[in-house]
Amino acid sequence: MPQRNFLQYLVITAKGLAMGAADVVPGVSGGTIAFISGIYEELIETIHKLDLGFFKIWKADGFLKAWKHYNLGFLLALFSGVFISIISLAKLITWLLEVYPIMVWSFFFGLVIASIVYVGKQITNWRLAVITMMIVAAIASYLITIADPVGSPDSTWFLFFAGFIAIIAMILPGISGAFILLLLGAYTTVIGIVTQLGEGITTLDSSLFLGALGKLLIFAVGAVIGLKVFSRALNWMFKHHKNLILAVLTGFMIGALNKIWPWKEVLQYRLSHSGEQIPFIERSIFPQNYEGNPQILYAIIFAVIGFLTIFLLERIAVNKVAVSSTNEQSN
Repeated sequence: MPQRNFLQYLVITAKGLAMGAADVVPGVSGGTIAFISGIYEELIETIHKLDLGFFKIWKADGFLKAWKHYNLGFLLALFSGVFISIISLAKLITWLLEVYPIMVWSFFFGLVIASIVYVGKQITNWRLAVITMMIVAAIASYLITIADPVGSPDSTWFLFFAGFIAIIAMILPGISGAFILLLLGAYTTVIGIVTQLGEGITTLDSSLFLGALGKLLIFAVGAVIGLKVFSRALNWMFKHHKNLILAVLTGFMIGALNKIWPWKEVLQYRLSHSGEQIPFIERSIFPQNYEGNPQILYAIIFAVIGFLTIFLLERIAVNKVAVSSTNEQSN
């Protein structure tokens, strides 16, 4: 693993800030940001390498040797940036969803539409099996979005499961962890927990901080276990059956568009832990059937902005690959 100075670790933290910002927004993949910024391969390799051998090296050669062997300075710098970014943006996203829901969901809708195009374009062989897998994934994803929730998004097991599944976004560039949380119906809950954590820190409210921290730790444990379970299998599938994986990812995003459709009708509310009535079961409706101002023009504008955001990120990624290929050939 490369030896770095303090300034280089600061640069990695800055890249973590960008990844954290991406992870908060459905449709933008933290994995894609890691790829664009040139740290994706090192991130995956470092995570793969993590095991209990850390403690053996610590016992035999000391903590510092184990720390360097497992490249933990890199992970600390990167995830510090991710954490700071998520904490900073979660409260803003929560506020925007409450005050400007149609514009925010329209922006997310545009992001996911662009992600569908971005991931789908990477499929190189549109054989029958690939098309079938995309259709099956799209139907399954849509059915998930209209199914009654199997549990409260606040429950312990649900938070664990959400972390377990959402970690896929770190392994595969092109799919967003926030998007997966949306599909599961856990996005607003997790954002709310992160917001509470931030408020607990800024207001020095220990009960608020510890309550939010406990829930996030459950989510994090699910993510860590999911990472170890999925990483090898997904990387193997991505190398040997790339078109099928891309077809499944594309299909899931197509089916999940129903989840982020900006205009909703609330069919059932649930009571949160704070005693607040919040939407539990919703149904997508046409803008003309929406109660209140449908803000169609604003919705179109923000959807276009969301689409262009992914488009620009894709252009940056393509140019980076082109430059890398040119450098390799010249060497």
